[in-house]
Amino acid sequence: MRFFLTALLAAVLVGTAGATTSTSGLRGLVTRGPITPVCVAEQPCTAPARGVTLAFWSSGHVVGRATTNANGWYRISLRPGTYGVGMANAQSSLRRLTPVRAAVSPDRYRRVDFSLDTGIR
Repeated sequence: MRFFLTALLAAVLVGTAGATTSTSGLRGLVTRGPITPVCVAEQPCTAPARGVTLAFWSSGHVVGRATTNANGWYRISLRPGTYGVGMANAQSSLRRLTPVRAAVSPDRYRRVDFSLDTGIR
């Protein structure tokens, strides 16, 4: 029994040795728009940007990527600091991402929403 408990404890410790938890990063909604040539009152002029991969870089190097879900939401763990942001999977129908910079605060996931310009006018 003692051997079993020792082996179990060792397995738990080995399994969690490489685990890290991040306490900071970004989360938010990515939308694309306009989705029609003329925006009409009472009808949406934007839509969730599904399957868009955002790239986050610092000092000229990509440090992380996040892909939006079916509802346009993303979440990424990042260290505190300021990051450049761009599209990693550029789609021809999407022209410009705003904002292009995002700041990560210590010990929290800051919400930053992004917009993609479709170029429809």
